[in-house]
Amino acid sequence: MGDSGRSRVLTRRARVPRWRVTAGMASVVLAGGVLAACGTSNAATGPVTLNYYQYPDTSAATNTIIKNCNAQSHGKYTISYQLLPAASDAQRLQLVRRLAAHDSSIDIMALDVTWEAEFANAGWAAPWTGAAKAAVVNGTIKPALETAIWKGQLVAAPLNTNTQLLWYRSDLVPNPPKTWAQMIADAEQLAKEGKPHYIEIQGAQYEGTTVWFNTMNASAGGSVVNSDATKVTLGAPAVKALTIMKQLADSTAADPSLGVQMENDNRLAMEAGSAAFQLNYPFVYPSMKADNPAMFKHFKWALYPEVIPGVPAKVTIGGIDLAVSSYSAHQALAFQAAECLRDAQNQLINATVGGVPPTLASLYSNSKLFPAYPFHADILYALQHASVRPKTPTYQVVSISISHLVSPPSSINPSTTVQRMTNQINDALQSKGLVP
Repeated sequence: MGDSGRSRVLTRRARVPRWRVTAGMASVVLAGGVLAACGTSNAATGPVTLNYYQYPDTSAATNTIIKNCNAQSHGKYTISYQLLPAASDAQRLQLVRRLAAHDSSIDIMALDVTWEAEFANAGWAAPWTGAAKAAVVNGTIKPALETAIWKGQLVAAPLNTNTQLLWYRSDLVPNPPKTWAQMIADAEQLAKEGKPHYIEIQGAQYEGTTVWFNTMNASAGGSVVNSDATKVTLGAPAVKALTIMKQLADSTAADPSLGVQMENDNRLAMEAGSAAFQLNYPFVYPSMKADNPAMFKHFKWALYPEVIPGVPAKVTIGGIDLAVSSYSAHQALAFQAAECLRDAQNQLINATVGGVPPTLASLYSNSKLFPAYPFHADILYALQHASVRPKTPTYQVVSISISHLVSPPSSINPSTTVQRMTNQINDALQSKGLVP
């Protein structure tokens, strides 16, 4: 969702208004507007007003959930939905500016899954402790929970998540490939037969390509940084990941536009009939159903291809976590409200109406989820085996460095690129050097 720790896919909203992508475009922004602070009601004169800052939700999900929580508070609080800008980088900038000024009007914040380390490190996100922490930990999918932890503290509560699957045309490929090697071989064979054959994936110079690399690196057994973000840990797995990315770019399986493609470009290419495979988020499913009903009959899904045969892929997850501001004058109520916003009933609404996968494992066996998520079992499996993006307060710079070094994928030189990446990320961790 978003263009700075998550990627927002700009689909034709009239056709597919409910699906969002949580993968992200990290970038450094030098300018942006700041909303005027909103006041908080006096508890003596009525319910306390809790200001909830979140991305604009074009579905009815967020407003419905807030209405539910306001009713369930029995007059203790009223959640006021404060719209952040549409672009993720602008969302982050607005929050950072206001929190740096100790703005007490912010109570609850919807954070991209890449911001937690930065916000916690700066002292802006109040830790979850005691019963509130236990309520969040209980039943939350482990990798989703990991996005909300910084230096052993739970600093946010996972609200929603997202992951990619392999989408393919069963009229071209009756049996989906299980590995990257098989997928590239299948695509090359289709090319020889003169059939649609491209593998659509995000190769542009933005967060989506960082996510692709992180998925491949994690699936090969690697990581970008260590647990406390003090050291770069790239090595042989990164070389393997980059080798496969380069292999795709140099093969007939690659879309000629690979180096400039984002999620929505991949969707459109598949719908146009030029591709056999697509690595993308679930928003492509309702879109294909609406845009190309004939092809939809053959539009199937499978787990993300393995990098190492027999070892499940570790797809990089996206999503939103709820944090309580350290400067909120009503922290106890803010924690209660945040718990309500992400409880089972409201996560189900967020999934079926808002189009974003839940973070509570139990909901994937709830039959009410099945019509909107016929692929619910594969989504849950992917989430349970998922990876998270490098957790560091300097993530914005780290992501930009990675995306600039791996895009276009045809320019990758595996061993050289790993060394350059190591040097640039080391500089970022030490707040040295310039952003590419």
